[in-house]
Amino acid sequence: MHQHGYIGRKMRLPQLKEKPAIIIATFGSSNRGGAALEIFRDKLQEVFGDYEHFWAYTSEIIRKKKGLPSLQEILAKVEANGYRKAIIQPLHIFPGTEYQQLIETSYYFPGLRTIVSETLCHRWHFVRQILDVVAGEFLPPDKGLNLLALHGTPLVADPVNSAYLGLERTAIDLYPNVLVASIDGVPDHESVFNRIDTLQLNRKYPRIKIIPVMYFAGLHVKKDLMGETGSWRETLENQGFTVECPEVSYRDERYFKGLAFYPECIDFFAERISRSLTLAAYY
Repeated sequence: MHQHGYIGRKMRLPQLKEKPAIIIATFGSSNRGGAALEIFRDKLQEVFGDYEHFWAYTSEIIRKKKGLPSLQEILAKVEANGYRKAIIQPLHIFPGTEYQQLIETSYYFPGLRTIVSETLCHRWHFVRQILDVVAGEFLPPDKGLNLLALHGTPLVADPVNSAYLGLERTAIDLYPNVLVASIDGVPDHESVFNRIDTLQLNRKYPRIKIIPVMYFAGLHVKKDLMGETGSWRETLENQGFTVECPEVSYRDERYFKGLAFYPECIDFFAERISRSLTLAAYY
């Protein structure tokens, strides 16, 4: 149906828009993780202020709790607003099952030409970039041990497992005092703690710094990593370590330092969007 035809005029279809819409897809946060999203909103407005921005939330629990839209709802809205192209930028660190679900969801809107942008660690040289960034937080070898904390997945068949294991291999080969563990799945954190205990690393390293490799350093860090009981911190303290986790100050409040608080990581996400906008010009 042509918008200038008889039916199009009667239905008053919206003017088709030449620029793509930019959709940010995020898990969402029900607590203080909103600060991390605020940082990204500011960057989005600074770099891509000439584009219209939309936000979609992938967590059903958070959507119901806060009345937020899903990706399906946002794609329908974008199409109804006259867009024919859309860039979907997930705030994912790795391209796992959830990333594939975003791609599949976009297929339900054949009237939109969608490009799902790459994640933060979508390519191996991106992984090296992230390691270079977080290395600024590392304790030197004469001061202590560093433990990179990944989110992980319980699914053996999830393609993201290769990225987790590849990051682990790269990190321990590059840095003599770095280990890697996941909250769920591989690298298995209980196995890593057992290795630390077996090798008696507490004799060599009196301190250990847990460094989250997650966009949000929210409840997972507060409870699973640094909680008073049943946490990585408790296990490592029982092994004789002094345990710490990097923190940052933002708007007069203290936060555990997730990747959202590294300016370089926000810049990397902006680069992913820029690449997708370039591709969108050809399709």
